[in-house]
Amino acid sequence: MLRSSAITQGVQRSPNRAMLRAVGFGDDDFNKPIIGIANGYSTITPCNVGLNDLAIRSEAAARNAGAMPQMFGTITVSDGISMGTEGMKYSLVSREVIADAIETACNAQSMDGVIAIGGCDKNMPGAILSMARMNIPAIFIYGGTIKPGKLDGCDLTVVSAFEAVGQLASGKIDQVKLTSVEKNAIPGAGSCGGMFTANTMSAAIETIGLSLPYSSTMAAEDDEKSDSAARSAEVLVNAIKKDIKPLDLLTREAFENAISVVMAVGGSTNAVLHLLAIARTAEVELSIDDFEIIRQKVPVICDLKPSGKYVTVDLHKAGGIPQVMKILLDAGLLHGNCINIEGKSLSEVLKDVPSEPPSNQDVIRSIKNPIYKKGHLAILKGNLATEGCVAKISGIKTPVLTGPAKVFESEEDCLKAILNNEINSGDVVVVRYEGPVGGPGMREMLAPTSAIVGQGLGDKVALITDGRFSGGTYGLVVGHVAPEAAVGGTIALIKEGDSITVDAHKQLIQLNVDETEINMRRSKWEKPTPRYTSGILGKYARLVESSSKGAVTDRE
Repeated sequence: MLRSSAITQGVQRSPNRAMLRAVGFGDDDFNKPIIGIANGYSTITPCNVGLNDLAIRSEAAARNAGAMPQMFGTITVSDGISMGTEGMKYSLVSREVIADAIETACNAQSMDGVIAIGGCDKNMPGAILSMARMNIPAIFIYGGTIKPGKLDGCDLTVVSAFEAVGQLASGKIDQVKLTSVEKNAIPGAGSCGGMFTANTMSAAIETIGLSLPYSSTMAAEDDEKSDSAARSAEVLVNAIKKDIKPLDLLTREAFENAISVVMAVGGSTNAVLHLLAIARTAEVELSIDDFEIIRQKVPVICDLKPSGKYVTVDLHKAGGIPQVMKILLDAGLLHGNCINIEGKSLSEVLKDVPSEPPSNQDVIRSIKNPIYKKGHLAILKGNLATEGCVAKISGIKTPVLTGPAKVFESEEDCLKAILNNEINSGDVVVVRYEGPVGGPGMREMLAPTSAIVGQGLGDKVALITDGRFSGGTYGLVVGHVAPEAAVGGTIALIKEGDSITVDAHKQLIQLNVDETEINMRRSKWEKPTPRYTSGILGKYARLVESSSKGAVTDRE
């Protein structure tokens, strides 16, 4: 029975029918499934500027397939534009706002299914959180990746512009070159082009089965993206008929598959946060330790930016996520019984995909010739992070460093020191009070990490924070340190010059200070005054859970 039967019963009353007639319902439409189209279109960011065309295409396809689509808007904020500013504190918060908005619209109108269309980073996990909450048939349409910018024969991404700032500060380039990078890095519509957070999460969602095969790596401006949007609407109508729901797909095995693919493609640290949040909402047992268990088994087989050579459109040409999954499946690293929104098993979806990647490319490697033998997202624990933290160790030769702490109470102070050339080889840079509560909002640290890389210190300096990192970050960086500083975590107790060890081989993050001294410092620590006490940031700080649990706001 359709969920909108409740509406259908209600609209026998003339006032209700009149309201729906005013938005396009005819006599034959009241018994059709009602599909919400959560449209993330905006001109705020190139990630989302092309979404309205996809929404219109999917709307027409849903109607032709026998459903009644009803379109509504959802918000986005641009991580790339807000990066390094106070506005970045709203980025992770927007994930919750998007989830709340989609849940509110769909449940208020008793919709039978939902198509969510998104581009920028938080659109995707926000949409999937809402799907897990509502558990009505649902599908996600990714707006698509941007094509690479070009300069002097090299591919550029948004990270190129951030790194150029560091290169300018260290005298490696001049202002003219910086401006040229700025003008060429972002050539058009689509989400940031490397295996950054948007493309990482689109890959994870395709792996889970809540979007169509191959759709997660398509370019935003290509015709196949629009065709995929139409096909997605048709698939959703069929899923409503078959009663295939998100919680049928969001199983423990599906999350393990998603983590495996994230490791294989060299994805963003944010995937840890978002997959933990989605699993928590779906009431699936998943912990931060599961990422380390899977990392030990799954190699990185894709040579993708930020630390590699290629961008996501190159991955698509090489076979996309289905090719990656087939390699992992044949190696016994995926669960082939998991189903997708079409009701097909993963093994069935991949049956015609070659077992080996194409020989005329080197974007996707064979399982026997990986980029790294183990995954690149290491979960570290120790007295500095008893709940765990996430280290991204791609692009560095030795993920081990012991050095003196350089302590900063905010991202801005840290960036200023880096650009003033105050950070030296061997330092451990600490940025604290940037966590979910302390920030609030857990800002990403792309500006500081890119400046470090731009100065040639990417494999010579460690940066640890209770905040987050952009998917464009690479080097010896450790984020999501929990407990965070604002709730009294050990990161709040570090003093300038303290010795800190980061050792990804031993999964260790350690403040090398006597335990008696640490306890004395803890006894003197005072909880800081909240930076925000009202508005959405104040509300978020009061509600948000630890990053080790996904930083969700709707659980007890």
